Amino acid sequence: MLSDLFDGSFMPHGHCLLWRWDLLFLHVGGDLLTAIAYALIPIALIHLVRKRDDLKFDRLFLMFAGFIGFCGITHVFGLINIWHGYYYLEGIVKLFTGLISMTTAIVLWKLTPKILQLPSAAMLSQRNAELVAAQQELREINATLETKIEERTQELRIQAHTDPLTNISNRRAIMSDLQREMERCKRYQRSCSILMLDVDFFKHINDNHGHQVGDEILVQIAQNILTTCRQTDYVGRYGGEEFLIVLCEVDQQQAYELAERIRTNIAGLKLSIDVNLTCSIGIAGLVDGQDIATFIKQADDAVYLAKKRGRNQVAYSES
Repeated sequence: MLSDLFDGSFMPHGHCLLWRWDLLFLHVGGDLLTAIAYALIPIALIHLVRKRDDLKFDRLFLMFAGFIGFCGITHVFGLINIWHGYYYLEGIVKLFTGLISMTTAIVLWKLTPKILQLPSAAMLSQRNAELVAAQQELREINATLETKIEERTQELRIQAHTDPLTNISNRRAIMSDLQREMERCKRYQRSCSILMLDVDFFKHINDNHGHQVGDEILVQIAQNILTTCRQTDYVGRYGGEEFLIVLCEVDQQQAYELAERIRTNIAGLKLSIDVNLTCSIGIAGLVDGQDIATFIKQADDAVYLAKKRGRNQVAYSES
């Protein structure tokens, strides 16, 4: 059996070609180039499968490599059989080539539906463009959200420090301003004064004319104080009908002059009701070693003194 298998005594193909050099050149050249190509292609496919472990059809690539490799061997035997007739070996190689070719074809047909589901280059390009557009839209949405969050944060910050009625600093904010100004004046040995303003007989206004009218008057008073004070001063609603004014680098005499202007301006306000609107203002000057509670009490005592003296006037604390 082996002797028949390796029997190369059959008539070689060269006799069919009449040993003509032009025919030999065409067949030898064609089979040689094809055999070399069929040897290189399986190597490339095997290298591809080894380097790309993410490929879904790696077994199909390997089957193609085997199929092409056997095709290359048949061409090698085609070269050999020009001079020696090893037709048994060539037939066996062709048989294996046919078997692996049929197996590859069957597997390929079974995998065709899955292969067709793979996105094409155009589809990938389109999806990539859609992804880029979605990312840009997401960035714009994030930017819009960040802007809205910043705006809302700013609004909340303003609301937390602003009196909702008069739109000036609320008690928390004005006390914070006062504490900061006291620390600055103590550090640099500067003067600091505060005015505590209380509207006279304000309860009578609310009781006789209603809280809405009272609120309108408080808004007018707040705006009048802001207009009279400097931009460097701090004005806040301390509570109810009381206002606290922090005067930066102002001594008690200067504070008194400003307080008188404020008192006079408020008395001259044009109101929607016929009422004699007046206020009492207490003045306190910062003393070394004084804390904020004592400072505020000093101004409160001055207001009480102004009211005790008949209201509609400015007074210093006697303490």
